[in-house]
Amino acid sequence: MTDRAQAIADRVETFVRDVVIPYEKDPRFAVHGHGPGEDLVAEMRAKARDAGVLTPHILPDGSHLTQRETAIVLQRSGLSPLGPVAVNTMAPDEGNMYLIGKVATAEQKAHFLAPMIAGEARSAFFMTEPAADGGAGSDPSMMRTTCRPDGNHWVINGRKAFITGACGAKVGIVMAKSEAAESAGGACMFLVDLPDPAIRIERLLDTIDSSMPGGHAVVTIENLRVPADQMLGAAGEGFPYAQVRLSPARLSHCMRWYGAATRAHEIATAYACRREAFGKRLIDHEGVGFMLAENMIDLKQAELMIDWCAGVLDGGSLGTTESSMTKVAVSEALMRVADRCVQVMGGSGVSGDTIVEQVFREIRAFRIYDGPTEVHKWSLAKRIKREHREAMA
Repeated sequence: MTDRAQAIADRVETFVRDVVIPYEKDPRFAVHGHGPGEDLVAEMRAKARDAGVLTPHILPDGSHLTQRETAIVLQRSGLSPLGPVAVNTMAPDEGNMYLIGKVATAEQKAHFLAPMIAGEARSAFFMTEPAADGGAGSDPSMMRTTCRPDGNHWVINGRKAFITGACGAKVGIVMAKSEAAESAGGACMFLVDLPDPAIRIERLLDTIDSSMPGGHAVVTIENLRVPADQMLGAAGEGFPYAQVRLSPARLSHCMRWYGAATRAHEIATAYACRREAFGKRLIDHEGVGFMLAENMIDLKQAELMIDWCAGVLDGGSLGTTESSMTKVAVSEALMRVADRCVQVMGGSGVSGDTIVEQVFREIRAFRIYDGPTEVHKWSLAKRIKREHREAMA
Protein backbone atom coordinates (compact mmCIF):
# COMPACT_ATOMS: atom_id res chain seq x y z
CA MET A 1 0.00 0.00 0.00
CA THR A 2 1.24 3.47 -0.82
CA ASP A 3 2.24 5.91 1.90
CA ARG A 4 -0.22 8.53 0.59
CA ALA A 5 -3.18 6.16 0.78
CA GLN A 6 -2.21 4.92 4.22
CA ALA A 7 -1.93 8.48 5.50
CA ILE A 8 -5.33 9.43 4.04
CA ALA A 9 -6.95 6.28 5.42
CA ASP A 10 -5.54 6.92 8.89
CA ARG A 11 -6.91 10.48 8.89
CA VAL A 12 -10.30 9.24 7.72
CA GLU A 13 -10.44 6.59 10.44
CA THR A 14 -9.54 9.10 13.15
CA PHE A 15 -12.23 11.46 11.91
CA VAL A 16 -14.90 8.74 11.70
CA ARG A 17 -14.15 7.33 15.14
CA ASP A 18 -13.77 10.67 16.93
CA VAL A 19 -16.27 12.91 15.12
CA VAL A 20 -18.77 10.83 13.14
CA ILE A 21 -19.60 7.93 15.47
CA PRO A 22 -21.09 10.26 18.14
CA TYR A 23 -23.58 11.41 15.50
CA GLU A 24 -25.07 7.89 15.34
CA LYS A 25 -27.33 8.87 18.26
CA ASP A 26 -28.32 12.18 16.67
CA PRO A 27 -32.11 12.35 16.11
CA ARG A 28 -31.47 13.75 12.62
CA PHE A 29 -30.02 10.39 11.59
CA ALA A 30 -32.50 8.11 9.78
CA VAL A 31 -35.11 10.85 9.90
CA HIS A 32 -38.45 9.30 8.90
CA GLY A 33 -36.50 6.12 8.14
CA HIS A 34 -35.19 7.63 4.90
CA GLY A 35 -31.63 8.53 5.79
CA PRO A 36 -29.91 11.38 7.62
CA GLY A 37 -31.40 14.84 7.30
CA GLU A 38 -29.83 17.42 5.00
CA ASP A 39 -28.77 19.66 7.88
CA LEU A 40 -26.92 16.76 9.49
CA VAL A 41 -25.19 15.94 6.20
CA ALA A 42 -24.09 19.55 5.78
CA GLU A 43 -22.88 19.77 9.38
CA MET A 44 -20.77 16.62 9.15
CA ARG A 45 -19.32 17.57 5.77
CA ALA A 46 -18.32 20.98 7.08
CA LYS A 47 -16.35 19.23 9.82
CA ALA A 48 -14.85 16.80 7.29
CA ARG A 49 -13.82 19.76 5.12
CA ASP A 50 -12.14 21.44 8.09
CA ALA A 51 -10.36 18.18 8.94
CA GLY A 52 -9.09 17.76 5.38
CA VAL A 53 -10.88 14.44 4.79
CA LEU A 54 -13.75 15.49 2.50
CA THR A 55 -13.89 13.44 -0.73
CA PRO A 56 -10.58 11.82 0.25
CA HIS A 57 -10.40 9.44 -2.72
CA ILE A 58 -10.15 12.34 -5.20
CA LEU A 59 -6.91 14.31 -5.00
CA PRO A 60 -6.68 18.13 -5.21
CA ASP A 61 -5.64 17.95 -8.89
CA GLY A 62 -8.84 16.02 -9.71
CA SER A 63 -7.15 12.64 -10.13
CA HIS A 64 -8.40 9.58 -8.28
CA LEU A 65 -6.58 7.27 -5.97
CA THR A 66 -6.08 3.86 -7.52
CA GLN A 67 -8.75 1.28 -6.73
CA ARG A 68 -6.42 -0.50 -4.31
CA GLU A 69 -5.68 2.79 -2.56
CA THR A 70 -9.37 3.70 -2.57
CA ALA A 71 -10.15 0.38 -0.88
CA ILE A 72 -8.44 1.15 2.41
CA VAL A 73 -9.83 4.71 2.45
CA LEU A 74 -13.43 3.62 1.85
CA GLN A 75 -13.09 0.75 4.31
CA ARG A 76 -12.13 3.23 7.02
CA SER A 77 -14.95 5.60 6.06
CA GLY A 78 -17.38 2.69 6.45
CA LEU A 79 -16.60 2.16 10.15
CA SER A 80 -19.85 4.07 10.73
CA PRO A 81 -22.91 4.02 8.47
CA LEU A 82 -22.62 7.81 8.62
CA GLY A 83 -18.93 7.83 7.74
CA PRO A 84 -19.28 7.68 3.94
CA VAL A 85 -21.97 10.37 4.10
CA ALA A 86 -19.75 12.63 6.19
CA VAL A 87 -16.59 12.32 4.07
CA ASN A 88 -18.43 12.14 0.71
CA THR A 89 -17.61 8.56 -0.29
CA MET A 90 -21.24 7.38 -0.18
CA ALA A 91 -23.29 5.78 -2.94
CA PRO A 92 -24.55 6.93 -5.35
CA ASP A 93 -22.32 10.02 -5.29
CA GLU A 94 -19.01 8.16 -5.32
CA GLY A 95 -19.99 6.11 -8.37
CA ASN A 96 -21.53 9.11 -10.11
CA MET A 97 -18.39 11.17 -9.58
CA TYR A 98 -16.35 8.34 -11.06
CA LEU A 99 -18.56 8.08 -14.17
CA ILE A 100 -18.74 11.83 -14.77
CA GLY A 101 -14.99 12.06 -14.34
CA LYS A 102 -14.48 9.35 -16.97
CA VAL A 103 -17.03 10.42 -19.60
CA ALA A 104 -18.10 14.07 -19.21
CA THR A 105 -16.80 17.06 -21.12
CA ALA A 106 -14.75 19.76 -19.39
CA GLU A 107 -17.80 22.03 -19.31
CA GLN A 108 -19.96 19.30 -17.82
CA LYS A 109 -17.35 18.55 -15.17
CA ALA A 110 -17.16 22.21 -14.18
CA HIS A 111 -20.94 22.50 -13.85
CA PHE A 112 -21.94 19.11 -12.41
CA LEU A 113 -18.84 17.39 -10.98
CA ALA A 114 -17.09 20.24 -9.18
CA PRO A 115 -19.90 20.88 -6.63
CA MET A 116 -20.15 17.13 -5.98
CA ILE A 117 -16.44 16.85 -5.22
CA ALA A 118 -16.75 19.89 -2.97
CA GLY A 119 -19.48 18.10 -1.01
CA GLU A 120 -21.96 20.83 -1.86
CA ALA A 121 -24.25 18.75 -4.09
CA ARG A 122 -25.67 15.25 -3.81
CA SER A 123 -26.63 13.25 -6.88
CA ALA A 124 -28.90 10.47 -8.10
CA PHE A 125 -28.57 7.82 -10.81
CA PHE A 126 -31.89 7.26 -12.60
CA MET A 127 -31.68 3.78 -14.14
CA THR A 128 -33.85 1.23 -12.29
CA GLU A 129 -37.59 1.20 -13.09
CA PRO A 130 -40.73 -0.11 -11.33
CA ALA A 131 -41.22 -3.86 -11.61
CA ALA A 132 -44.96 -3.29 -11.94
CA ASP A 133 -44.30 -1.47 -15.21
CA GLY A 134 -42.16 -4.30 -16.52
CA GLY A 135 -39.24 -1.90 -16.47
CA ALA A 136 -35.51 -2.26 -16.03
CA GLY A 137 -34.15 -3.75 -12.83
CA SER A 138 -31.30 -6.21 -12.92
CA ASP A 139 -31.83 -6.34 -16.69
CA PRO A 140 -31.24 -2.80 -18.03
CA SER A 141 -32.23 -3.90 -21.55
CA MET A 142 -35.85 -3.86 -20.34
CA MET A 143 -35.72 -0.07 -19.97
CA ARG A 144 -38.99 1.65 -20.83
CA THR A 145 -38.04 5.27 -20.18
CA THR A 146 -37.68 6.96 -23.56
CA CYS A 147 -35.81 9.95 -24.95
CA ARG A 148 -36.31 11.63 -28.31
CA PRO A 149 -34.51 14.53 -29.98
CA ASP A 150 -36.45 17.77 -30.35
CA GLY A 151 -34.38 20.53 -31.91
CA ASN A 152 -31.38 21.16 -29.70
CA HIS A 153 -33.00 19.33 -26.79
CA TRP A 154 -33.95 15.78 -25.84
CA VAL A 155 -37.34 15.03 -24.30
CA ILE A 156 -37.50 12.25 -21.69
CA ASN A 157 -40.55 10.38 -20.38
CA GLY A 158 -40.85 7.42 -18.03
CA ARG A 159 -40.85 6.18 -14.45
CA LYS A 160 -37.94 5.18 -12.23
CA ALA A 161 -37.80 3.31 -8.93
CA PHE A 162 -35.34 2.76 -6.07
CA ILE A 163 -33.59 6.00 -7.05
CA THR A 164 -31.24 6.54 -4.16
CA GLY A 165 -30.86 10.13 -3.00
CA ALA A 166 -33.29 11.65 -5.52
CA CYS A 167 -34.97 13.60 -2.73
CA GLY A 168 -32.63 16.52 -2.11
CA ALA A 169 -30.23 15.79 -4.98
CA LYS A 170 -28.87 18.63 -7.10
CA VAL A 171 -27.35 16.52 -9.88
CA GLY A 172 -29.03 13.70 -11.78
CA ILE A 173 -27.82 11.17 -14.32
CA VAL A 174 -30.88 10.01 -16.25
CA MET A 175 -30.77 6.90 -18.44
CA ALA A 176 -33.30 6.40 -21.24
CA LYS A 177 -33.70 4.54 -24.55
CA SER A 178 -33.92 6.24 -27.93
CA GLU A 179 -35.13 4.79 -31.20
CA ALA A 180 -32.96 7.39 -32.93
CA ALA A 181 -29.88 5.79 -31.35
CA GLU A 182 -31.04 2.19 -31.67
CA SER A 183 -28.25 1.27 -34.07
CA ALA A 184 -25.70 2.20 -31.40
CA GLY A 185 -27.41 0.25 -28.63
CA GLY A 186 -30.29 2.55 -27.87
CA ALA A 187 -29.48 3.86 -24.39
CA CYS A 188 -28.46 7.42 -23.63
CA MET A 189 -27.40 9.21 -20.45
CA PHE A 190 -28.13 12.82 -19.56
CA LEU A 191 -26.85 15.16 -16.87
CA VAL A 192 -29.63 17.24 -15.33
CA ASP A 193 -29.90 19.95 -12.70
CA LEU A 194 -32.21 19.04 -9.84
CA PRO A 195 -34.83 19.70 -8.69
CA ASP A 196 -36.74 19.96 -11.96
CA PRO A 197 -40.55 20.21 -12.14
CA ALA A 198 -40.57 17.54 -14.86
CA ILE A 199 -39.08 15.02 -12.40
CA ARG A 200 -41.67 14.32 -9.73
CA ILE A 201 -41.04 12.15 -6.68
CA GLU A 202 -44.13 9.95 -6.25
CA ARG A 203 -43.08 8.52 -2.90
CA LEU A 204 -40.15 7.43 -0.77
CA LEU A 205 -39.96 3.71 -0.19
CA ASP A 206 -39.77 2.31 3.33
CA THR A 207 -36.70 0.10 3.00
CA ILE A 208 -34.75 -2.05 5.42
CA ASP A 209 -31.72 0.25 5.18
CA SER A 210 -31.67 3.83 6.42
CA SER A 211 -28.20 5.30 5.99
CA MET A 212 -28.44 7.01 2.59
CA PRO A 213 -29.54 10.67 2.45
CA GLY A 214 -32.78 11.11 0.54
CA GLY A 215 -33.76 7.45 0.84
CA HIS A 216 -34.96 5.55 -2.22
CA ALA A 217 -37.64 7.12 -4.40
CA VAL A 218 -40.18 6.20 -7.06
CA VAL A 219 -40.05 8.95 -9.66
CA THR A 220 -42.13 10.06 -12.64
CA ILE A 221 -40.38 11.86 -15.49
CA GLU A 222 -42.79 13.78 -17.70
CA ASN A 223 -41.61 15.74 -20.74
CA LEU A 224 -38.22 16.52 -19.24
CA ARG A 225 -36.35 18.75 -21.70
CA VAL A 226 -32.58 18.42 -21.56
CA PRO A 227 -30.22 20.50 -23.73
CA ALA A 228 -28.32 18.34 -26.20
CA ASP A 229 -24.99 19.45 -24.72
CA GLN A 230 -25.99 17.80 -21.43
CA MET A 231 -25.93 14.33 -22.92
CA LEU A 232 -23.27 12.35 -21.07
CA GLY A 233 -20.97 10.90 -23.70
CA ALA A 234 -22.32 9.67 -27.02
CA ALA A 235 -25.87 8.73 -28.00
CA GLY A 236 -26.51 5.02 -27.80
CA GLU A 237 -23.58 4.29 -25.47
CA GLY A 238 -25.58 4.27 -22.24
CA PHE A 239 -25.19 0.55 -21.53
CA PRO A 240 -21.37 0.54 -21.84
CA TYR A 241 -21.23 3.67 -19.68
CA ALA A 242 -23.38 1.92 -17.08
CA GLN A 243 -20.76 -0.82 -16.86
CA VAL A 244 -18.02 1.79 -16.51
CA ARG A 245 -19.87 2.98 -13.43
CA LEU A 246 -21.26 -0.24 -12.02
CA SER A 247 -18.14 -2.42 -11.89
CA PRO A 248 -16.18 -0.09 -9.59
CA ALA A 249 -19.38 0.92 -7.77
CA ARG A 250 -20.03 -2.70 -6.77
CA LEU A 251 -16.52 -2.87 -5.41
CA SER A 252 -16.94 0.42 -3.55
CA HIS A 253 -20.00 -1.02 -1.81
CA CYS A 254 -17.84 -3.94 -0.71
CA MET A 255 -15.22 -1.55 0.65
CA ARG A 256 -17.65 0.56 2.67
CA TRP A 257 -19.61 -2.33 4.14
CA TYR A 258 -16.41 -4.17 4.98
CA GLY A 259 -15.71 -1.25 7.32
CA ALA A 260 -19.18 -1.49 8.84
CA ALA A 261 -18.86 -5.24 9.41
CA THR A 262 -15.45 -4.70 10.98
CA ARG A 263 -16.99 -2.24 13.43
CA ALA A 264 -19.82 -4.65 14.27
CA HIS A 265 -17.24 -7.36 14.92
CA GLU A 266 -15.34 -5.01 17.25
CA ILE A 267 -18.51 -4.31 19.24
CA ALA A 268 -19.52 -7.98 19.42
CA THR A 269 -16.01 -8.98 20.50
CA ALA A 270 -15.95 -6.37 23.27
CA TYR A 271 -19.36 -7.59 24.44
CA ALA A 272 -18.28 -11.24 24.46
CA CYS A 273 -15.11 -10.44 26.38
CA ARG A 274 -16.91 -8.63 29.22
CA ARG A 275 -20.29 -10.42 29.44
CA GLU A 276 -20.47 -13.43 31.77
CA ALA A 277 -22.90 -16.35 31.61
CA PHE A 278 -22.84 -19.82 33.15
CA GLY A 279 -19.74 -19.07 35.20
CA LYS A 280 -17.44 -17.66 32.53
CA ARG A 281 -17.15 -14.93 29.92
CA LEU A 282 -19.02 -15.48 26.67
CA ILE A 283 -15.77 -15.58 24.69
CA ASP A 284 -14.78 -18.69 26.64
CA HIS A 285 -17.90 -20.52 25.53
CA GLU A 286 -16.97 -22.46 22.42
CA GLY A 287 -20.18 -21.59 20.61
CA VAL A 288 -19.50 -17.88 20.94
CA GLY A 289 -15.73 -18.00 20.47
CA PHE A 290 -16.08 -20.01 17.29
CA MET A 291 -18.52 -17.47 15.81
CA LEU A 292 -16.03 -14.67 16.37
CA ALA A 293 -13.27 -16.83 14.89
CA GLU A 294 -15.42 -17.41 11.81
CA ASN A 295 -15.90 -13.64 11.59
CA MET A 296 -12.13 -13.19 11.45
CA ILE A 297 -11.93 -15.68 8.60
CA ASP A 298 -14.79 -14.11 6.61
CA LEU A 299 -13.40 -10.60 7.09
CA LYS A 300 -9.95 -11.60 5.90
CA GLN A 301 -11.34 -13.41 2.87
CA ALA A 302 -13.49 -10.37 2.04
CA GLU A 303 -10.49 -8.08 2.37
CA LEU A 304 -8.45 -10.26 0.00
CA MET A 305 -11.27 -10.41 -2.56
CA ILE A 306 -11.60 -6.62 -2.50
CA ASP A 307 -7.87 -6.16 -2.98
CA TRP A 308 -7.77 -8.70 -5.82
CA CYS A 309 -10.65 -7.09 -7.71
CA ALA A 310 -9.21 -3.61 -7.15
CA GLY A 311 -5.95 -4.81 -8.67
CA VAL A 312 -7.79 -6.08 -11.74
CA LEU A 313 -9.51 -2.72 -12.23
CA ASP A 314 -6.22 -0.89 -11.73
CA GLY A 315 -4.78 -3.07 -14.47
CA GLY A 316 -7.15 -1.47 -16.97
CA SER A 317 -9.80 -4.19 -17.17
CA LEU A 318 -13.48 -3.31 -17.05
CA GLY A 319 -13.64 -6.07 -14.44
CA THR A 320 -17.30 -7.04 -14.84
CA THR A 321 -16.65 -10.71 -14.06
CA GLU A 322 -14.28 -9.95 -11.21
CA SER A 323 -16.60 -7.37 -9.68
CA SER A 324 -19.53 -9.82 -9.89
CA MET A 325 -17.48 -12.49 -8.13
CA THR A 326 -16.36 -10.02 -5.48
CA LYS A 327 -19.85 -8.61 -4.96
CA VAL A 328 -21.21 -12.11 -4.33
CA ALA A 329 -18.39 -13.31 -2.11
CA VAL A 330 -18.07 -10.16 -0.03
CA SER A 331 -21.77 -9.41 0.43
CA GLU A 332 -22.47 -12.97 1.53
CA ALA A 333 -19.43 -13.05 3.83
CA LEU A 334 -20.28 -9.73 5.46
CA MET A 335 -23.87 -10.84 5.94
CA ARG A 336 -22.58 -13.84 7.87
CA VAL A 337 -20.38 -11.57 9.97
CA ALA A 338 -23.23 -9.17 10.77
CA ASP A 339 -25.58 -12.04 11.60
CA ARG A 340 -23.07 -13.63 13.97
CA CYS A 341 -22.51 -10.28 15.69
CA VAL A 342 -26.23 -9.99 16.37
CA GLN A 343 -26.31 -13.57 17.64
CA VAL A 344 -23.33 -13.12 19.93
CA MET A 345 -24.92 -10.07 21.51
CA GLY A 346 -28.33 -11.66 21.97
CA GLY A 347 -31.05 -9.18 22.90
CA SER A 348 -28.58 -6.30 22.73
CA GLY A 349 -27.83 -7.24 19.15
CA VAL A 350 -31.38 -6.64 17.96
CA SER A 351 -31.80 -3.33 19.78
CA GLY A 352 -30.72 0.14 18.84
CA ASP A 353 -28.37 0.33 21.81
CA THR A 354 -25.44 -0.26 19.45
CA ILE A 355 -24.96 0.21 15.72
CA VAL A 356 -24.78 -3.58 15.19
CA GLU A 357 -28.50 -3.88 14.50
CA GLN A 358 -28.36 -1.22 11.78
CA VAL A 359 -25.23 -2.71 10.22
CA PHE A 360 -27.14 -5.99 9.93
CA ARG A 361 -30.00 -4.22 8.12
CA GLU A 362 -27.73 -2.26 5.83
CA ILE A 363 -25.68 -5.28 4.78
CA ARG A 364 -28.85 -7.30 4.18
CA ALA A 365 -29.88 -4.67 1.64
CA PHE A 366 -26.36 -4.73 0.15
CA ARG A 367 -26.95 -8.34 -0.95
CA ILE A 368 -29.57 -6.93 -3.36
CA TYR A 369 -28.31 -3.46 -4.30
CA ASP A 370 -26.08 -3.24 -7.39
CA GLY A 371 -27.32 -6.66 -8.45
CA PRO A 372 -28.65 -9.50 -6.28
CA THR A 373 -26.35 -12.44 -5.60
CA GLU A 374 -28.40 -14.68 -7.89
CA VAL A 375 -28.12 -12.32 -10.87
CA HIS A 376 -24.35 -12.21 -10.55
CA LYS A 377 -24.18 -16.00 -10.26
CA TRP A 378 -26.35 -16.32 -13.37
CA SER A 379 -24.01 -13.98 -15.24
CA LEU A 380 -21.00 -16.00 -14.12
CA ALA A 381 -22.69 -19.24 -15.16
CA LYS A 382 -23.27 -17.81 -18.63
CA ARG A 383 -19.58 -17.02 -18.89
CA ILE A 384 -18.67 -20.54 -17.77
CA LYS A 385 -20.93 -21.97 -20.49
CA ARG A 386 -19.49 -19.66 -23.15
CA GLU A 387 -15.89 -20.44 -22.23
CA HIS A 388 -16.64 -24.17 -22.26
CA ARG A 389 -18.11 -23.93 -25.76
CA GLU A 390 -15.11 -21.97 -26.96
CA ALA A 391 -12.72 -24.49 -25.45
CA MET A 392 -14.57 -27.38 -27.12
CA ALA A 393 -14.77 -25.69 -30.53
